[in-house]
Amino acid sequence: MQPSQQPGAALPAGDATAAGTSAEAPAGDANVGRLAATIERMRRQIQDAHLAADGRALIELAKGILVERLRCGPAQAARQLATLAEQSGLSQLELASDIIDQAAQDRISETAREFLRSARSDHDGHRHSVSVRLRAAESGVLDATDTQAVAESLLEHALVPLGATAVAVWAAGPDASLTLAGYAGLSAEEAMRWRYVPPGVVTPARQALTERCTVWFPALREVGLPTIGHRQVEGGRVAVPAGTGGRILGVLEIGWPHDLAPQPPQIERQIEALADLCAHTLGAAPSEPAPCDPPGRAPFNPAFSELVNLADALPDPALVLCPHLDSGGRLTDFRIVHTNERFTDPAGRPRHQVDGALLLEAYPLVAEGGGLFAKVEHVHATGEPFRTERMALTTLLDEVRLTTEAAVSVTRHGDSVLLIWRAHDEGSRLAGILQHAQRLGRIGGFEENALTGEVTWNDQLFALYGMSPADQPIPLERLREHAHSDDEVGIGRFLRTVLHHRRSASTAFRLQRPDGIARHIRVVAEPVFGADDRLLAVRGAYQDISSQHWTEVALAATRDQLAHSEQQTAERNRLALQLQRAIMPPTRETTDAFGLRIAVRYRPAEEDHLVGGDWYDAVVLPSKQVLLSVGDVAGHGIQAATGMVVLRNALRGLAATGAGPAQLLTWLNLVAHHLTDSVTATAVCGLYDPQTRILRWARAGHLPPLLVRGTSASELPMVGGLLLGAVSEAAYEEGQLQLEAQDTLLMYTDGLIERRDRALQHAQNQLLVIAGHAAPTLDQRLDYLLTHCNSDTDDDTCLIGVELR
Repeated sequence: MQPSQQPGAALPAGDATAAGTSAEAPAGDANVGRLAATIERMRRQIQDAHLAADGRALIELAKGILVERLRCGPAQAARQLATLAEQSGLSQLELASDIIDQAAQDRISETAREFLRSARSDHDGHRHSVSVRLRAAESGVLDATDTQAVAESLLEHALVPLGATAVAVWAAGPDASLTLAGYAGLSAEEAMRWRYVPPGVVTPARQALTERCTVWFPALREVGLPTIGHRQVEGGRVAVPAGTGGRILGVLEIGWPHDLAPQPPQIERQIEALADLCAHTLGAAPSEPAPCDPPGRAPFNPAFSELVNLADALPDPALVLCPHLDSGGRLTDFRIVHTNERFTDPAGRPRHQVDGALLLEAYPLVAEGGGLFAKVEHVHATGEPFRTERMALTTLLDEVRLTTEAAVSVTRHGDSVLLIWRAHDEGSRLAGILQHAQRLGRIGGFEENALTGEVTWNDQLFALYGMSPADQPIPLERLREHAHSDDEVGIGRFLRTVLHHRRSASTAFRLQRPDGIARHIRVVAEPVFGADDRLLAVRGAYQDISSQHWTEVALAATRDQLAHSEQQTAERNRLALQLQRAIMPPTRETTDAFGLRIAVRYRPAEEDHLVGGDWYDAVVLPSKQVLLSVGDVAGHGIQAATGMVVLRNALRGLAATGAGPAQLLTWLNLVAHHLTDSVTATAVCGLYDPQTRILRWARAGHLPPLLVRGTSASELPMVGGLLLGAVSEAAYEEGQLQLEAQDTLLMYTDGLIERRDRALQHAQNQLLVIAGHAAPTLDQRLDYLLTHCNSDTDDDTCLIGVELR
């Protein structure tokens, strides 16, 4: 073909437009379709080539099985494999996977058969894909040189088809720590941050390790557990223990970018099979000492010999245990491979009969629910040590159950377990408890033998008296010599009751110790009689109650001080309430001025101690303008009330200058900042001109006035203004409103609408609805507002209503 005839060759410049709009359009569409088909065919070929490359190891393994089964050569086995694949309608890779499954009869083949049983006949290809994925992943694991390659192979061959995008393989340490051994689908920076998880940090992998079972998280972000990639892959997550022979070597953790629905058992079996593959790699390069040798085989490895030496050096009884596996490699028991010299068999058997025995055969009761055997099994599986100060150990002796309590320690060393216990002596334990209680309660005991006169004190009583245990104890009859003189009467009554009337008694006194320290002591004593009612001894105890005494003294002083403070507070609140009511009574008569009807309402706080600094004012100025204002001083009590008086009277005086509302608030801010004791307040100030019917107004951090016109209510447009007293210099904006006949203007403080459970904006919206309610008179409108605005802050409230007639 000549270059000018090739598809896509450039057209002559003069023919470009014509060609683009006529015959070339259908031809171009056809070329695009053929190009897309070619790309799709090449993509399938590439996928088939990748699949063939991935499965080459499986095919070669299947050929080896055919060589062994058919007693033929490699070439004949290859031809036989191709013939069988053609006859069965499967690819050679799928057929190779089936041959390996039948020959292996392992967990992977069980998983594939599980899919085959659960799938319909038209879904057989799904079963083959499962088998191929698992066998390809197994091949990749076997060929991998480290766990990092294992993680990459698992994600590529087995997990991507399941929708997973991230995988992490954790190696479990002897202290139950986790070390990141391999990862895929995650950044190197994220892997560096999570390279080591110390013991005690709860993560999905840690939970699977400690619970020794697969843990599913449908949505990781809802659980809140930290783990590798939890910010990038926050969908479903699963963590599966990976181990062999009852020992968990690590954890396989898989992440999905989306939430997971409950998975069928077949998928769970796939995941567990992949964890078994990880255990193969984790166990191939152990970082711990090799497992111990079975009993009777010599010599032991060096690490095991060190463990035996450690057990022999311990001062408590100790056993060295090794796992006992069945033919399938599953843990069934632990063998006692060594006991130290401190070990004594509860059943009385000599040590050589216990050494080499299985734990459950020698002591079958340790398997009772959640007992010692479960703890040993958990420690061996996870490496997490177990220690307790008190555990019941039960054994059988001539069919009789013997139970003792002991402090138990179980730790893993390589593949061995060291079990140590220390039996508790009940008598010494109770004595220790009593001694501990006496020390905490600062109690000392004594006994006086009435026959021999011998006096016995315990160590705590010597300490209370400030004496040495080598000193001679002091009998009760000499108690007066060591007490304050003011306490002699009480001590005499106590001694007569105990020694002469022979009855139990107690008293409190001030002990004068040899070191000059005085302690408040309570003594209790009771006589002890023999069978013939003869007095044998007097027993009792001393208790140091100095802390209690001084606490009672401090409490009494605090109570007196509190009563005085309450009296002062009540007096201040009473004065503040009187001051507020003198200036602003709850109601005033409605007044008329220059065509305005003005009504005011004041609702004080329900509690006297909440008396606040709200104020209102409506006055005709010398300029024939009407001053309207409301304000709210921060805080409660006498300080807020006096601050309110200062600002209200200052505003009246400043308004006589004829200045506008903005200037008045500027001056009032200077008064609040410089001439008061740190008072801050909000306020709104308005000047009404009767001639023009114009209201000029300004605000200082206060809620804007409401205008009721007809049946609708609205807030005046907001103008800027900082609250009073916050800064020394502040500028205030001024707004104007042209009033019309029958208009009503409402000015109020926040106590009218504030609620603890609602936002302020919501309360303002509710106020507009209530204010628009029709009312025959201005007084009835104000009363309706006070009744239906259900504030709950117990704050005082000021309300001004102005109606233009």
